[in-house]
Amino acid sequence: MTPLWQEVSRSIPPVDEVVRVALRMVGSLIIGTLIGLQRELTHKPAGLRTHLLVALGTTLLVVAAVNAGMKSGDISRVIQGLITGIGFLGGGTILKLTHEHEIRGLTTAAGIWLTAAASIAVGLGKFVDAFIGVLFALIVLTAVGKFSGNGTSAGESESSDRHSV
Repeated sequence: MTPLWQEVSRSIPPVDEVVRVALRMVGSLIIGTLIGLQRELTHKPAGLRTHLLVALGTTLLVVAAVNAGMKSGDISRVIQGLITGIGFLGGGTILKLTHEHEIRGLTTAAGIWLTAAASIAVGLGKFVDAFIGVLFALIVLTAVGKFSGNGTSAGESESSDRHSV
């Protein structure tokens, strides 16, 4: 065997591990799709692709940490880093309009953060926890917006992601 083939064959995990990783990645795709599609259909700044990439990246980092044999304290630090990093990503979606005394993007930032949180749960194999959280998020994004006075009709382009300061 060539050294290259030896290295490749050592890095191929057992089939059951590949299936476990694939299921977790599919779970994250479902999470990203559910939240991202809701945001896309309501014409919000961060849509389907953004949420899919956040979900996949978050799950991948958690799964890789677990599969690398990290201890729980080390995995916890990976998760803390993810939460902080996603917070900065979400912070980039927030825009303060000085002249209008409005802040836009808070719900978008929160949606990105929630996508990451649910994807962390999936990465740890906690599918039920993740999907219950996503279900409640979808309820908040769809139903609560209609009752809070921030909702708009389908024909309006004004963002419901606005908050007065």
